[in-house]
Parts: sequence; C-alpha cells; structure tokens
Amino acid sequence: MTSAVPSFELVPGNGESPVLLHVPHSAREIPADVRAGIVLDDSALERELDHIVDAHTAELAERAAGMAAVTPWRFVNRLSRLVVDPERFPDEREEMLAVGMGAVYTRTTDREVLRPADADPEPLLARYFRPYARAMTEAVAERLAGAGRVVIVDVHSYPSAALPYELHGDGPRPLVCLGTDPFHTPPELVTAAREAFGEVGLDSPFSGTYVPLEFYGRDPRVSALMVEIRRDTYMTEPGGPAGPGLGPLAAALAALVDAVSR
Repeated sequence: MTSAVPSFELVPGNGESPVLLHVPHSAREIPADVRAGIVLDDSALERELDHIVDAHTAELAERAAGMAAVTPWRFVNRLSRLVVDPERFPDEREEMLAVGMGAVYTRTTDREVLRPADADPEPLLARYFRPYARAMTEAVAERLAGAGRVVIVDVHSYPSAALPYELHGDGPRPLVCLGTDPFHTPPELVTAAREAFGEVGLDSPFSGTYVPLEFYGRDPRVSALMVEIRRDTYMTEPGGPAGPGLGPLAAALAALVDAVSR
C-alpha cells in the first residue's frame, strides 16, 4: 500500500519570474510501505517528525507567493524528509552520513536508530530521490528558458536549541540564518535578504545552498540562497501550531522575492 500524496509539486508562477521557492522539508507524510522500514513505534515517529520537519514552511512560501508583485514559482516536497532527503548527496560526498543522515536517513535527530544500518537505500533513491532531482533540474532549466536567470530561494526552519544530530550546532542561532555558496550566492542577493528580514546571520548553524548538480558550480545564471528561520519566531516548538509571527515572515519573504525579481 502506498500513499496517494504525490512526491513533489511544481506550482507555476508568473512566466517572467526568475524566482523558484524551494520547500524540501515541510511535510510529515510517509507512505505505508516506507513506514514499514522504520523501526520507531508510532509515538516515537511522531516525536521525531515534530523535531525534523520544517513545519509550516510550505504555508510560508505559499503566503509569500500570494503577496509578491510578480508571483514566484514553487517547488514543494510533499513527502517527509524521512522518506528521502532531496537536498543530500546520495554518496560519500555527503557530510551528514557521519550522523546517519545522508539521502536516506538511518538515524534520528537524537542519533537513535531510524532504519537498520544495513538497509538498502537504492529502492528509495530510485523511487523518490532521483525523480525529485530530475524534476527540480527541469524546473530550473524551464526558468532559465523563460526568464534568462534563476534565483533559488530554499525555505527552511530550524529549532531554537541545537539537536544532537547537528554537526555545527555550537555556533550562533540568529532569527534568520542565510546559507550561502561562494559560486551561486552573489553579494547583492545577501543584501536583499538582509533588507527584507532585518536581523540575519550567515551560515550558522546551517550553511550552503541547494542547486541541482547539472548547474552546480557551472552556470552563474543560477543563483541560490538558503533561508533558515528559527522556529520560535513563528510557531510553538516542537511541531506545534503556527503563531502570529508567520505573517510578518511571509511579508519579508515576499519582499525578498520582489527585490530579486526586479
């Protein structure tokens, strides 16, 4: 038995918009056959989802898209990152393999067993990871054809207190963390984000950006920025409802979209 929820969705925006809001970690949905390979009981799994999910970020991106002067495109993961994490490398290049969180997680945020260490990741990579990567690559190529450039804004959130899995959790935890890449994040993109969000930090506790491998380090027309929002600014942690902070953050994200669309 599998879930009827699609793996991902490309939500069209204005044909002239270069902006692609990417929301990879907002969902909790896990297909039943994938759930069968996870060793946690139901209550432990719900607790893990509370900690690992970037809750309400899909709603944040949707609100921002509706407020923007030129509607951006949105690429939204509709399945939990416990199925596959589309932003990881599926091989030894992935730093997070050290804590069992490569493309297919084997450990939880508390570094407990999620899947057996000898579980074969290939079926999940073939069914979910590679189709997602292809579709995201095609979405970027389409925006290059339609707008001549692409600005990928990766929409994430992170907990106010570091979790055991974090490799760099001892650094600053600002209200908004901007993840950057030396090739794909031009200074003017960081400046626009600073003006939109106000108080921000750079590359702590999370760093880097997501760019499909076909373009990564090769095509300067593809720029990218990761926006990591500290969860206590807009929701009840862990895994609780959104609060009044979500509205201003959506307005700030819309301001960023407008700035980079011009």
